[in-house]
Amino acid sequence: MKTLTHAKASTLFNVLFLSLVAVAPAQAGGILTNTNQSVDFLRNPARDAAIGLDGVYSNPAGVAFMPEGFHLAFNWQYAHQTRTITSVNPAFALGRKNGNQNSKEFQGVADAPFLPSVQAAWNKGNWSVQFNLSVPGGGGKCEYADGLGSFESVVGGIAQKFMALDQTALMLNGLTAQFAPIYASPIGSMAGLQKPADVPTHGVAGYDMNGYMQGRQYYFGFQLGTAYKVLDNLSVYGGLRLLYGTATYRAKISNIMVRTGVGYVDFEDFLPSVPVQAQQAIATAESHLALINAYEQAGQPMTAELTAAKGGLQQGVEQLKASSEEMAKLAKYTQGVNLLCNQSSIGVAPVVGVDYRLNDQFNFAVKYEFKTQIRMKNESTVNEASEIAAVNKYRDGEKVNEDQPALLTVGAQWTPVKPVRLNVGAHMYFDKDANWYNNSQSLLKHNSYEVLAGAEWDVADRFTVSAGGQLTRYGLTDEYMNDMSFVVNSYSFGFGGSYRPSDKVKVSAAYFQTNYGHYDRVQPSGLSDSFTRTNRVLGLGVELTL
Repeated sequence: MKTLTHAKASTLFNVLFLSLVAVAPAQAGGILTNTNQSVDFLRNPARDAAIGLDGVYSNPAGVAFMPEGFHLAFNWQYAHQTRTITSVNPAFALGRKNGNQNSKEFQGVADAPFLPSVQAAWNKGNWSVQFNLSVPGGGGKCEYADGLGSFESVVGGIAQKFMALDQTALMLNGLTAQFAPIYASPIGSMAGLQKPADVPTHGVAGYDMNGYMQGRQYYFGFQLGTAYKVLDNLSVYGGLRLLYGTATYRAKISNIMVRTGVGYVDFEDFLPSVPVQAQQAIATAESHLALINAYEQAGQPMTAELTAAKGGLQQGVEQLKASSEEMAKLAKYTQGVNLLCNQSSIGVAPVVGVDYRLNDQFNFAVKYEFKTQIRMKNESTVNEASEIAAVNKYRDGEKVNEDQPALLTVGAQWTPVKPVRLNVGAHMYFDKDANWYNNSQSLLKHNSYEVLAGAEWDVADRFTVSAGGQLTRYGLTDEYMNDMSFVVNSYSFGFGGSYRPSDKVKVSAAYFQTNYGHYDRVQPSGLSDSFTRTNRVLGLGVELTL
């Protein structure tokens, strides 16, 4: 089928673009924030008070307590995610590929085969100069092979409108037969009324379509800062983080067809007959009303059936006129949709931290990342204001609010015996203080938070194993959740180890998995959605001391 021109950017076009925000495959962390910035995190996510080179991200003040010299780490992560939405909508039962079921599963697959990060620190005396390169947001490409329910329901809704028009036609045709004696009576003749012809029907019973969506989103983070040991057991950190966001979204709907009494018909070929049917239905309804009015004015007894028919016809005429105007807009859908939107932006925010060591057994740390103001600028095929206000988010040249919220982390590390370190931590994401498009942050019940715990054990001089987990909770509401952008409460665990082939080299490997719950949303209309996800990450890293 042909591609819609810019002037034909329709509501279906709009719904597709709204769907694209679902593709940001955030990993461990908050709604818009990734915290898995190193392999050390994957094997023990409770790193908020740990002393190590990965602390350039998780505990930058603590890096000052590492030995003097230049430290450099390279990390590689492979992440595989799925997002599954099971939607219930009566319109889906009309779909050719849906097996007469009103429930349909839409699954997106997100692969991030190469999530890199680099940490570097130069320690000299009381000073530590640090650099971090990572992906604090997004981080991959997501593909929905069948699109999403939010725009298939639009196509299903069109079929339902055609079916409703057929039902109206059948009802009017029944009245034509019922009123035939009155049309033939002197009253009908005196009023100059003739029995109208039957309104044509198409036998609409379903639809067919192909849907597809793909999106890619990365937020690259560049952080530069300095830590200073104020005392032998106290260090402070200050730095700046620059975020560069880039995203590309593609979506397509094609081969829209209508199931009729003679089989599936191309939507573009079918549509011209619909306004004709609607106008004939209006004319027939108005003829029936004129007949009843003439019958009543002639002083004939109005039965309960006639009174009910009069009220129904008056209401029906108004509905048919509104429906006829609505049908005229459907030409926008006839040729399918091909969409493309690119986004990019830069934001800068400060990062501060404190680390305090209490003898050789306890270490405490706090870090605060300030909110990063992000205004994603669109380069899009959407040039005109949309009929759906929210879709103006994707107009060409538009700047979209996508702040990365402020983040507070606190942590503690206890070394009960020299080879064992126990870690706990907590994260608070200040989502409700961020500025997101259409103030969606105000729909959350509360800020997101995480609690973390883990352990590390030096089983030999050069070999260390570790494991840990985190619990993540969001302030989700039915109003916030939709198949276009969602998160789900979860718990995660990770494990792995590191080996030092020499005093200057450390290699690490880890596995990290997030187990998500389900969020079930039931709308007053009876429609419902169930949301869940999966996430698995493998990581390899090498750390050098020069």
